[in-house]
Amino acid sequence: MSKRLFIFDTTLRDGEQVPGCQLNTVEKIEVAKQLEGLGVDVIEAGFPISSPGDFKSVIEISKAVTWPVICALSRAVEKDIDAAAEALKFAKRKRIHTGIGTSEYHIKYKFNSTPDEILERAVSAVKYAKRYVEDVEFYAEDAGRTDNEYLARVVEAVIKAGATVVNIPDTTGYCLPAEYGNKIKYLMEHVDGIDKAVISTHCHNDLGMATANTMEGVLNGARQVEVTINGIGERAGNTALEEIAMICKCHHDLDITTNINTQKIGGISRTVSSLMNMPVQPNKAIVGRNAFAHSSGIHQDGVLKNAQTYEIINPKDVGYSDDQIVLTARSGRAALKHRLALNGVTLDEDKLDKVYQDFLRLADKKKEVTDDDVLILAGADRTASHHIRLDYLQVTSGVGIRSVASIGLDIAGEKFEAAATGNGPVDAAIKALKKIINRKMVLKEFTIQAINKGSDDVGKVHMQVEYNGHVYYGFGANTDIVAASVEAYIDAINKFHNK
Repeated sequence: MSKRLFIFDTTLRDGEQVPGCQLNTVEKIEVAKQLEGLGVDVIEAGFPISSPGDFKSVIEISKAVTWPVICALSRAVEKDIDAAAEALKFAKRKRIHTGIGTSEYHIKYKFNSTPDEILERAVSAVKYAKRYVEDVEFYAEDAGRTDNEYLARVVEAVIKAGATVVNIPDTTGYCLPAEYGNKIKYLMEHVDGIDKAVISTHCHNDLGMATANTMEGVLNGARQVEVTINGIGERAGNTALEEIAMICKCHHDLDITTNINTQKIGGISRTVSSLMNMPVQPNKAIVGRNAFAHSSGIHQDGVLKNAQTYEIINPKDVGYSDDQIVLTARSGRAALKHRLALNGVTLDEDKLDKVYQDFLRLADKKKEVTDDDVLILAGADRTASHHIRLDYLQVTSGVGIRSVASIGLDIAGEKFEAAATGNGPVDAAIKALKKIINRKMVLKEFTIQAINKGSDDVGKVHMQVEYNGHVYYGFGANTDIVAASVEAYIDAINKFHNK
């Protein structure tokens, strides 16, 4: 009989903690609905005590989805647990996820406490959460660096206190796969009553071992995995949902099943990447644009003869179709709607009409419009409500001459113009922008995403701009990389205004 593995998705909590990736409530609901369609068992919707926005998002997600368990994070603090319970009041199936650090580093330096005091706080938190909900998950933060004997004491105590799930996080991504697997095995063999709870993995990717550690945990008895779409998360990220789902699907010998509809992986991967302005690296397993690309002549020859010579995954199994509908300037609304649907995006007719007009303008500049392009277009209306908007940009540059830029901005309906010279077109354009927006701003980071299929493709720019002691993130996309850079800067400036 196959072993059931529960998928706990924390894209909207741990994944959303990435700087610059914050979503608003509407966007979170969109992702949550797609996670429900994907088949995840648990959605960690947020950390309610952390902000009013997180609190509201947990409430609205609880209303919006039906089947998955909705989970809210808390520390082992009563006011945190109270907030989590209140935010979950509309959830059909609810879980409070509470916990505390258990490693020597956390006990001694973070809490200035003792192992016995931490164990007592852990038990008290579980008992307190149990007053609100039956389903309580406990996390032993930094379990990866926690002594196994002490960890077993904590796990046994919280299960006796009523924990239904116990999370064993490798919070710093430090463990080697065998080490993490042995930790789970130790708990399975030394904790009295461990059969009364589900053991969960939660692995970070600081040393590139999150997926390997997670699978070692599963092979040694863990029956829940905590994962994110595209592996996003703090620092180097979390275990990628799509990797675990496809490992289980491809390795029939493991006899492990999940509830994931893998054909929806591609669509939600693109949705999360687009909404969070978080590009997927080209060589990312399963969802990277090169995941099913073959450039070597030997590989191409083998794939043409039999795809299984070099492909262990059928692209259609993860939602990447060999669809022959190519988007060009002659494509109609139906073709655009079809392509958006393949990528998990559904628009009402009014929004589709607007996106279609933007699509035609882009298609006139390009030979072929890509999936990335249409996803950017579908999300482009977020700039419509900006306080500051770009009216026009004209740049003159070349070899042996100094670049000159003229810019026009619309600021709350009032028109402004400026011009400047610079060391290159982007520098000139930003200097002209700064003449209008006369604030002390510092450009901290400037990243151009790969223009991946040709010189006419959309360039994507990410920026970090420091203002008044805070760092703001901006995003821009345009076939003109100078315009994309200015749009990214303006996007960041609008966030000053909204602060």
